[in-house]
Amino acid sequence: MIYQVYPRSFADANGDGIGDIAGIRQRLDYLAGLGVDAIWFGPWYPSPMADAGYDVSDFRAIDPVFGTLDEVSALIAEAHDRGLRIIIDLVPNHCSDQHPWFQAALAGGPGAPERELFWFRPGRGPGGELPPTDWVGEFGGGTWTRTTNPDGTPGDWYLHLFTPQQPDFNWDHPRVRAEFEEILRFWLDRGVDGIRIDSAALLMKDPTLPEVHPDRPHPFHDLDGVHDIYRSWRRIADGYTPPRALIGEVWLPDRQRFANYLRPDELHTAFNFDFLTCAWDAAKLRDSIDGTLAEHVPIGAPATWVLSNHDVTRVVTRYGRADTTFSFASKREGIPTDLELGTIRARAAALLSLSLPGAAYVYQGEELGLWEVEDIPPELRQDPMYPRSGYVDPGRDGCRVPLPWSGDAAPFGFSPEGASSAPWLPQPATWKDRTVQAQTGDPHSMLELYRTAIRLRRELPALGDGALRWLDAPEGVLAFARDPGFACVVNLSADPVPIPAHRARLLTSRPVEGSLLPPDTAVWLATG
Repeated sequence: MIYQVYPRSFADANGDGIGDIAGIRQRLDYLAGLGVDAIWFGPWYPSPMADAGYDVSDFRAIDPVFGTLDEVSALIAEAHDRGLRIIIDLVPNHCSDQHPWFQAALAGGPGAPERELFWFRPGRGPGGELPPTDWVGEFGGGTWTRTTNPDGTPGDWYLHLFTPQQPDFNWDHPRVRAEFEEILRFWLDRGVDGIRIDSAALLMKDPTLPEVHPDRPHPFHDLDGVHDIYRSWRRIADGYTPPRALIGEVWLPDRQRFANYLRPDELHTAFNFDFLTCAWDAAKLRDSIDGTLAEHVPIGAPATWVLSNHDVTRVVTRYGRADTTFSFASKREGIPTDLELGTIRARAAALLSLSLPGAAYVYQGEELGLWEVEDIPPELRQDPMYPRSGYVDPGRDGCRVPLPWSGDAAPFGFSPEGASSAPWLPQPATWKDRTVQAQTGDPHSMLELYRTAIRLRRELPALGDGALRWLDAPEGVLAFARDPGFACVVNLSADPVPIPAHRARLLTSRPVEGSLLPPDTAVWLATG
C-alpha cells in the first residue's frame, strides 16, 4: 500500500506554515505505524510555485522551503530503516519559465538553440498576432504565450499545456530525452525506489500542430511516440538492484490505450482514474473493477485502486453529494453535501479498495476522514486553476489543506507550538475531532479503521495479489470472494441485506448488529 504525502501540507517543523522534509522525518513512525509499504512524495524541487511546485526550475535540487538534498538523503535512509520505500514525482512534460534552458531560449532571441528544446512557433495572422493553434489548456484557457524579442519587438509564441509559467518540453529533441534519463539516474542513485510520472500521456505533440477534432487523433493526448520514452526509462529502472518502479499518471477514457502504458517493457503501474471518478453505485463500480482487472491481467501488471489524491475533491465530500462522480469539467463548490453520509460511504469504500487485487493508494488525510475545505477565502487561494477558469473552478486547494495532528485549535500540531506563521491554507476549526491524536485509540474512528484494515491486508494471505470471484448478491450489493477463505460485501442499496454465511466477521466499516448489513456499509468475512 502506498501513502501519498503532499509535502507542503504534511508537517511543518520550522514554523513557517509550510510543510517540510524535517516535518516528514518527524512523522515517519506514524506512517510506519499505519502499516504502509511506500510513501509517494509530491514535487519538492526548486520552483517559483506558480503551480504548487509542478513548475520546476531545477530537477536535481530541493526547494529551500522544503529543506536540502542532505535532508532527503537522511529521509530516504530513515524510511528504509523502517521498511518504507520512497517514490518521488517527476514532471517531464514541462518546466518552470525560470528554468535555465527556457531563460536562455528567451534571452537568445529567435535564433537561440535552446528554443528547439521547447515549442516556439510564429503566430498566425498579420504580424503573427494570433496564437499558432486554438488548443485549450489542461487548466482551461489558451496554450500559447507570445514572447518579446531582445530588441523589444513582438516575437514567437511558446506552448504551455498548463500555465504560461510552465513551458512544454519538445520531446522530439534528443537533448531533452538525454537530460531526463540523467535526471532519472540522479534520483535512483540516491536510493529512491520509484518514480511517479506526472501527466505521463502528454509528452509528445503532433509537430504539424493540427487543431483538436473529434474525428481525428488528438494532437497532444496519448500519442504513440510516448511509449518509446518509457521503454528507455524502463531499461534504466531495470538496471538497478532491485529494479526500481515506474508509475504513470495516465488520464485516459479508453481502457486499451491505458493498458498500453503497462506493457512489460514500459511502466509498472498507472493510477486507476476510472475507479477514482466512478459513482457510488454498485453496477458502475463493478464495471470499473471488472474493466480494470481485464486490462491488467493479460499484461501481468498490478491494478491500482485510488479514492483520492492532491488534484480531486476529497472522497468524504464527493460521496456526500447527489452526484458522487468526479470530473474537472464539473468541479464546483457550494453543492449540497451530507458529510455524515459521505463519511459512512468513505469508510465502506476504504474496505472495498483495500480488499481488491493489486496496489492501493491512500492520500494523506483520507485515513482521517477529512473533507474538502470549501470556504477558503478567495484571496488565500493559490491554485492557478481558480483564476484560469475565470474564478468558476475553485481549484484544488480544498484537498490540500494542512493535516491536523493534535490539539483543539489550528494549527492542530501541523506547525510547532509558537510558530511564526499560520498554515499556508487555513484549517477548519471543526477538524479538532479529526486529528490523529483525537482518533488514535478510538475503535470507531476512521484512523483506527484504516490501521486495522491495513494490518489485516498484510496478514491475510487472500489479500494483495491474486484473483477475485464475484458472489451472487442482491441488486445494489457488491460481494466477492478471494482465496483462501475471504469475502467482502458492500451494500450500496437503500435497504439492509443479509450477510452471507461465514466463519467470522473480520471487520465492518461501521458497527453492525445482527445478521443484516445496513446500507452504505462494508464487511470483511472469514469464510470456509
